[in-house]
Amino acid sequence: MSPGFAGFHEFWPHYLREHRRPATRWLHFYGTLLAIGCLVLAFVARQPWWLAAAPVAGYGPAWIGHFFVEHNRPATFKHPWWSFIGDLRMFWLMLTGRMKRELRSLGIVAE
Repeated sequence: MSPGFAGFHEFWPHYLREHRRPATRWLHFYGTLLAIGCLVLAFVARQPWWLAAAPVAGYGPAWIGHFFVEHNRPATFKHPWWSFIGDLRMFWLMLTGRMKRELRSLGIVAE
């Protein structure tokens, strides 16, 4: 059974605990980067099929991280919107070099 969350502020620490291992976070990072690239290509090249490629490019690496690195189920299955927001927030924190500080601030020990 999925734990209930009053809002994203409660979901966020859970999300990070599900992404404890750096390899999982990096797979998410690259997946998000690929998805953004697909969206840019769809716009620049005016090729709508890139829009269909974006979710595959984004979720493919992320789910590999969950199934083969973390050995857990992606939060997307039960909390798709918050998981999407969590992916973007984690991407930004990693891009700006603040991910480790965020983990420490929430008392989450990265493996």
